[in-house]
Amino acid sequence: MTLARMTHEAVLSDIGVMLHKVLGEYGLDEVEVTMDSTFHDDLELESIDLVALAGQLEERYGSRVNFAEFIAELELDQIIALTVGQLVDYVVGALDGGN
Repeated sequence: MTLARMTHEAVLSDIGVMLHKVLGEYGLDEVEVTMDSTFHDDLELESIDLVALAGQLEERYGSRVNFAEFIAELELDQIIALTVGQLVDYVVGALDGGN
């Protein structure tokens, strides 16, 4: 599957793998990652974890997926409430040329 044709399911799977790498450092690698999982409340990620995730996203998808730019457009309460599904939507849109 080319990056331009990535489905929501494929991106969710990729992000799930990336998050389990990050969560594994805390012994939380068994946590289920779904579209509704929030980074703050459900996955308990810290800002440094989001930086690590940003690096993994760029490594996997290239410069079209700019997590820092995506986050910069959000208000603090939106960042706190950010779900995996919102990130998946962003990644699919960025790869499709929509962002």
